[in-house]
Amino acid sequence: MRQLIDRLLAKREEESGASAVEYGLLVAAIAALIVIIVFALGGVVKDTFDNTCDTIASKTAPTLNSCDAG
Repeated sequence: MRQLIDRLLAKREEESGASAVEYGLLVAAIAALIVIIVFALGGVVKDTFDNTCDTIASKTAPTLNSCDAG
């Protein structure tokens, strides 16, 4: 009986903690979420920066327009 308990406890110790595959899946899911968020909000952020740049350019002295550089 003692041997059975020892084997069960040893097997339990082997399976504790997350494996590399589980960590890899977690990293892949986080990366996919970041990509989705960037694509979803990318246009909004770009438009906001363009509007800000245009507003600043129209309120300053006429010089080389740095908004069109990128």
